[in-house]
Amino acid sequence: TPEFLWIGCSDARVPANEIVGMLPGDLFVHRNVANVVLHTDLNCLSVIQYAVDVLKVKHILVTGHYGCGGVRASMQDRQFGLIDGWLRTIRDLYYENRDVLAKLPTEEERVDRLCELNVIQQVANVGHTSIVQNAWHRGQSLSVHGCIYGIKDGRWKSLDVTISGFEQLPPQYRLRPQD
Repeated sequence: TPEFLWIGCSDARVPANEIVGMLPGDLFVHRNVANVVLHTDLNCLSVIQYAVDVLKVKHILVTGHYGCGGVRASMQDRQFGLIDGWLRTIRDLYYENRDVLAKLPTEEERVDRLCELNVIQQVANVGHTSIVQNAWHRGQSLSVHGCIYGIKDGRWKSLDVTISGFEQLPPQYRLRPQD
């Protein structure tokens, strides 16, 4: 039974099992464009619930990658089609951090920093789910980690963002379990 759930980008250059050096069956995987975790995405939430409640994974690895096309698209003032709605939360994140990002010298650095900020936001989004919070309320060992992969150098690294318990969440996102 896998101890890890990987939530990553759909990009074919980001092969989850190869990056972490695990065999098939060692890693439960969910992928979508730009590794987004939305509270309205029943597909992603179903994967998280199965991984946490049935497989009892101990770690959720939210992994983005540098140069992500979805993140890059969210920074542009043009339409791309149906994906525009999907990328809206990253676009919001871009505008919230626009002043800081503008100080970076190159477009590539701005995209890469937004890729990191997106992972950090998605880690928070996973922690905000009732699925993860209920696991913590039950005393289940579960940590959500933020990581990023460099397609150019093949390095997978931690962003030093980990949530392992209810008390690490901002008060407005702490949910008491149903009675």
